[in-house]
Amino acid sequence: MSKEAQGYFYATFAFLFWGGLSPIYFKEVATIDSTEVLLYRIVFSVFILLPLIFYKKEIGLFFTTIKDMRKIKYLLASTFFVSINWLIFIWAVSNGKILETSLGYYINPLVNVVFGYFFFSERVSISQYFAIFIALLAVIYQLLTLGHIPYIAFSLAFSFAFYGLLRKKINVSSQVGLFVEVLLLFPFAIGYLIYLYLYGNLSFIQNSSSYISFMLFLAGFVTVIPLLLFNSAAIRIRLTTLGFFQYIGPTASFLLAIFIYNEDFNNDKLITFILIWFALVIFSFDSIKKVLINR
Repeated sequence: MSKEAQGYFYATFAFLFWGGLSPIYFKEVATIDSTEVLLYRIVFSVFILLPLIFYKKEIGLFFTTIKDMRKIKYLLASTFFVSINWLIFIWAVSNGKILETSLGYYINPLVNVVFGYFFFSERVSISQYFAIFIALLAVIYQLLTLGHIPYIAFSLAFSFAFYGLLRKKINVSSQVGLFVEVLLLFPFAIGYLIYLYLYGNLSFIQNSSSYISFMLFLAGFVTVIPLLLFNSAAIRIRLTTLGFFQYIGPTASFLLAIFIYNEDFNNDKLITFILIWFALVIFSFDSIKKVLINR
């Protein structure tokens, strides 16, 4: 298998994991409070990432990063946004709103274009303007027909876009960056888990079945595995090409919501998704054209 083919393989499974396996996992622990699930995700990620940092010989990079106050400031901000993103996603999946998470991650690339324009002065083409306009129409349509803005989708799209923006500013490796982020949250997570234990409300082992305890133990793997797959893809294929694979995630979530978890999907929601898909088609063709021109 060629290096490029390996990249396609890793990218496909990374986004299938994020959009397909992750919702299934969080559905399995839906009986546990979303905040508590987030705490296990943080704690177990630390224990998985620590030996990984040593194995990949990035411990020096880790110490260099934590000594840089500019990077720490950015990582504090990125920690806030990634934790918000995780919490909203866990809550949404647990409460039967996988469709909205799918919509959020479909919208995210368009939000990234807007952020690129405002924060990095990146040029926005006429096609991209049109794609953003179509996406706004989708939101307005949902507001008029369903009576509310898709706040879960918007929260996920914008929190992840802010997270990506901050991580782009500091340019630190994915593993080291994530390790610092979960490490910053680690004391608070441990403190709250101890509080739950003292009051007899800890779900892990104390107040849940062995199956649920085992699933909660896997929270760190659910966080780290797709990241490793993504990193393996990123070093083998062009980032522009990798960008097209990101639609696998929300597509997998969309199919799960409709065909496995039977979430409500009426004509109004269908029209909203069709408008977003149309915007993404325009956006994707524009990106393909730029790749061909730059070759």
